[in-house]
Amino acid sequence: MRLVGEGVEPGVFPLSKAQSIASQMGLDLVEISPKASPPVCKIIDYKKFLYDQKKRQKIIKANASKTVIKEIRFGPNTEEHDLNFKTKHALKFLEEGAKVKAFVFFRGRSIVFKEKGEILLLKFAQALEEHGVVEQMPKLEGKRMTMFIAPKKKK
Repeated sequence: MRLVGEGVEPGVFPLSKAQSIASQMGLDLVEISPKASPPVCKIIDYKKFLYDQKKRQKIIKANASKTVIKEIRFGPNTEEHDLNFKTKHALKFLEEGAKVKAFVFFRGRSIVFKEKGEILLLKFAQALEEHGVVEQMPKLEGKRMTMFIAPKKKK
């Protein structure tokens, strides 16, 4: 097997010789690439390697941004006042950095008013265009017409 590691001269050794080198150094023999010809092994402190790997994963997880999606629901016959009221809520959500999922829910025969729902969502998006970017235009999925608005990036 091919042997690599810090303080080890790279080369091809039999398994018993590689294990004895690792035990002399007080470290572990870890197989890196079993499908290579010959297989590649590395001499490392395996517990320290696992510790460093967990630490790296924890840092990556901490730095990852968590996206929050807030929903706002409308009916196809939502009046102007209600639209303004819900727009103020959406504005607050966008300023907090959350995405807004606005949808019109059609019940029963109200599905006939698809264009009313689309106009309503477009008015909503137009009212929020200074604070957010439309990520997905209104799209009908079953009895719901959905639209996503993401907050604008701050400079």
